[in-house]
This record gives sequence, C-alpha cells and structure tokens, in this order.
Amino acid sequence: MAADGTKNILLRLEPELAERLRTVASVEGRSVSDVAREAIAALVDQRRQDVRFSRLLEENLARHEESLRALRSDD
Repeated sequence: MAADGTKNILLRLEPELAERLRTVASVEGRSVSDVAREAIAALVDQRRQDVRFSRLLEENLARHEESLRALRSDD
C-alpha cells in the first residue's frame, strides 16, 4: 500500500477507452486516476444495491464455505 493509504492497481484499457478517459479528465481538470476512482466507486456502489449481484455474492459465499468445510474435514 502506498504511503498515502492507497493501493496501486494496474488497469489495462483499450486505446480508445483510455483516450476517452484522458479526455474526460482533461476537460474536468482532474487526473485520470481521480476520474477512474470515481467511476469505480460508482460501479461498486451500484453493485451493492443490485439484487442480482447480491444473489451472486451469496451463492459464491456459500460455495466457498462448502469448499472450506471440505478442506477442513480431510484432516
């Protein structure tokens, strides 16, 4: 983690999308990282309120719990 409490993540974008992102950042006088953080935060918030996503999350949690139980029972 960086000294400022953030974590660096490598993000690969198609050239056209990267250029559009740079354009948005430039027009708004912001950094590309700031615009990307805002977009990612909005997506995460949207998913947290999405019933279908919540269902998928519950299914994944149940599957992982089953896997952990199976691993523990092999002792």
